[in-house]
Amino acid sequence: MEPLARRLAFGDLDLVSLSDGFFSLDGGAMFGVVPKALWERRAPADARNRIRLGLRPLVVRGARTLIVDAGIGDKMPAKLVDIYGIERQRHLDHALAEAGLSVEDIDIVLASHLHFDHAGGFTVRDERGVIRPRFPRAQYVVRRGEWEDACAPTDRNRASYLAENFQALADAGVLRLVDGDATIMPGVRIERTGGHTAHHQMIVIESGGRTAVYPSDFIPTAAHLPDAWVMAYDLYPMDTFGGKRAFVPEAIAREFLVLFAHDPEIAAGYVRERDGKRVVEAVL
Repeated sequence: MEPLARRLAFGDLDLVSLSDGFFSLDGGAMFGVVPKALWERRAPADARNRIRLGLRPLVVRGARTLIVDAGIGDKMPAKLVDIYGIERQRHLDHALAEAGLSVEDIDIVLASHLHFDHAGGFTVRDERGVIRPRFPRAQYVVRRGEWEDACAPTDRNRASYLAENFQALADAGVLRLVDGDATIMPGVRIERTGGHTAHHQMIVIESGGRTAVYPSDFIPTAAHLPDAWVMAYDLYPMDTFGGKRAFVPEAIAREFLVLFAHDPEIAAGYVRERDGKRVVEAVL
């Protein structure tokens, strides 16, 4: 049985890739202009043309205990559970326990962005039906532009921004909005990538002379490493394309550890270039 918590010592920090289960999205939408004959070799589709994706929040333990994103959560109605093929028989609470943690141990919750598959686990519906923050001691850190876009969605992104996942954070007074790139705690900073959403950000982790990056939906799986393999879900695909052209060669040259948010098999690895192709040397 696949472990739910994959731990790696990283300089003075401890990195733990967690699992909130799996879900499925349309393969064509996940790979944009790439023909199915090419992407299906990397990500086989089911009878509904969906590919299976992981839900992988990341815990960083250092001066404080921080979690990046929190999976899809347990508030989805049955119809959407079916549409998105959500599999959560083993989920984030189990993964935290496997890592020796609980929701009470989390000091900071950091959002890469506020789509339902990343922020769904930010809140929980209690026994009275009231939605409240899932992590009772935590401060939730969100980029201001992302928050504003999520609170005023358009027809293009309305299905991805569900107020039940984040409005309770403001109501409870646990929300911290940040403007621009910033250091969130020692060794952990955010950098805007744009592309997927206007204010989507990746998380950069530095310790002991090494760098790890959680690119979230900028590069959601190992199959998305080629520059042109950009999701149709991205609101600004040319920003993703241009960003990857700069980032991936740097990741190869500087040996960044890349932690994937949605790869169903690889939690983390180093990007290599072999025979003109980008591959991942998995470590988790």
